[in-house]
Amino acid sequence: MPRYFAFEEPSSPGKEFIIELTDQEKIDHALRIISGEEQSRIHVHGRIVKRTAPYNPRFNFYMDPSTIDFFEVAIEVCDATMNYVEEHLDEACGAFLPGCHWCPWDSKVTREITR
Repeated sequence: MPRYFAFEEPSSPGKEFIIELTDQEKIDHALRIISGEEQSRIHVHGRIVKRTAPYNPRFNFYMDPSTIDFFEVAIEVCDATMNYVEEHLDEACGAFLPGCHWCPWDSKVTREITR
């Protein structure tokens, strides 16, 4: 059963990006980030899909749930804010965000979305 989580970026105040997690190990990891138990691998990365997802309607892209994971440090080529990705979505998956891999460095899971 999928579960949904919001992450925020201090560089994009007031905005949340919603992800879907289907793997129990990743769900448990996200819950440990929210509780403060996990302090290292708190940033979110995965491959973007250039379509709106029903659970993330504010953006014209979402993260493919099967590719989502958490990291402590990542290479610069995949870093961009959620706003920047949205504004440059037509350029994504080429020289910008090669392979559609997105790793916002300042992302942090902040809450679980309950319906």
